[in-house]
Amino acid sequence: MYVNSAQPYGQSYVAGAQPVTYVTVPQASRTVMAPTMMAPTMITQQPMYAQPVMTMGQTVMPASQPVYRTDVLSASRVVTRPSTVVAEAPAPVVPAPVAQAPAEEAAVAAEAPKEFGGRCPEDAGFATKCLYAGQEPDPVTGARTCPITMSTGYVFKDSDDAAAKFALSAFGPVYTRITNPTAEALEKKIAALEGGSAAVAVSCGHAAQMLAFSNIMNSGDHFVSTNKLYGGSVTQFGRQFKQFGWEVTFCNHDDYAAIENAITAKTKAVYCESIANPGGLVMDLVRLSGIAHKHGLPLIVDNTTATPYLCRPFEHGADIIVHSATKAIGGHGNAMGGLIVEKGDFDWAKSGKFPILSEPCESYHGMRIYETFGKDGPVADMFGTKGKTGISFAIAARVLGLRDMGMCISPFNAFLISMGSETLPLRMDKHCQNTMQLAQYLKTHPKVSWVRYDGLPDSPNLSKVKQYCPKGAGALFTFGMKGGYEAGKKLVDSVKMISLVANLGDSRTLIAHPASMMHSQLTEEQRKAAGAETETLRISVGLEDAKDIINDLKQALDVV
Repeated sequence: MYVNSAQPYGQSYVAGAQPVTYVTVPQASRTVMAPTMMAPTMITQQPMYAQPVMTMGQTVMPASQPVYRTDVLSASRVVTRPSTVVAEAPAPVVPAPVAQAPAEEAAVAAEAPKEFGGRCPEDAGFATKCLYAGQEPDPVTGARTCPITMSTGYVFKDSDDAAAKFALSAFGPVYTRITNPTAEALEKKIAALEGGSAAVAVSCGHAAQMLAFSNIMNSGDHFVSTNKLYGGSVTQFGRQFKQFGWEVTFCNHDDYAAIENAITAKTKAVYCESIANPGGLVMDLVRLSGIAHKHGLPLIVDNTTATPYLCRPFEHGADIIVHSATKAIGGHGNAMGGLIVEKGDFDWAKSGKFPILSEPCESYHGMRIYETFGKDGPVADMFGTKGKTGISFAIAARVLGLRDMGMCISPFNAFLISMGSETLPLRMDKHCQNTMQLAQYLKTHPKVSWVRYDGLPDSPNLSKVKQYCPKGAGALFTFGMKGGYEAGKKLVDSVKMISLVANLGDSRTLIAHPASMMHSQLTEEQRKAAGAETETLRISVGLEDAKDIINDLKQALDVV
């Protein structure tokens, strides 16, 4: 999904009578090129401005520079935007303005359709963006809530329109596996909240990780990851990725020398979680990004536990963010989803390490994705962000990864996650308040041997919380039972209100025994490295009254 950082979210990219913008699209062969994502509202195809002899899909010069363009339909106006330069093309013939009497001008203004209000302010704060970013009122009905577009496909006007969109010579929806209007609204909102240039919504957090790494990894390639991770990520990286020939080295999260020493000529990224699952440890993103960038690598950060409300990884050096939107962004445990967000300023061509993005793409007849969609390319120039941000990583994830692997998000799930995100600031504040009270209670309980929560005043990691998560250390933490494995199992079997669930970031408090659940498929050594020792219990604190959460754990501890 395009995100035009030169315009506020919720507004069209161009205004009524602005001049047409042309951009040159470099190509390796005679092919028409354009992305397959949608423009911000609705796409329609209109005749070109005063350019005789040009039709969609035709080449117009000896060097075979084709034309593609977007026509942005926004409530009351259609703006046509050609997207390639025609060499020495004559300027459009624009009739001289005709003077009108005041009465005539008033009549014309009265006839013009009026746009609906309810737009995102240009200088909107975080909470306001949660409500308005990414979606305008429906241009026909004025529906305030984003409509759910439950359609697998989209009608083409004719065979030429279909051919142009499949050939990537025209923008517009083709198939919901690639993009969908409801998913698009969610993508634009999360990109706005994270401060990124573009986002891609997918079926779940694991799909987001798979898709992100597929943009940069070939068989035999390698990445470095901290070892404080969700158990499912450990198995995905260590088993499934290995099946593809993608290798990983896990290093202790604060052993920066080991992390740097693990980098090889085949390394393509450094990876971490901003707040680690299950232990709730806050990572030093500045140190990790410094190591990655020193070696020409991106830092990829899973921001699931923190959410963009508590932590903004792009402000601390991250280049790509992934989310399991199933968790705190959606917040209600009712919809699966994942997100990839691109910052937009990483140079994917400079080092030569990322040929999927920088070299000619055979399936698009020689198009170089970074050259066209990166921060120094013609699309960034069209959006007014040239030299600052591009959208090449998101483009590749969509038109290569989603196209070929298909892990798209359900429009209904995108709707539920978007609705849940509207209350993100309110929920995260309450989560953090409850978590602090519960962690302080458990820290003094005689049957609890230790509590790991970086938000506690005596946490050795408190300085990192203040630096990266000043609004709170999140709703996830672990604690250990003095009775070990059996005591942990007894406790989770004895809670009455708290739910024994393999999830986190829900509105309800959830508890888990990682050694017998999410981390059970790991070795004991791997569990210890991940912070999920045998006696460990993980708790995701919900929105209930804090006293009720404490009372339920108290009665369960009494019977252990």
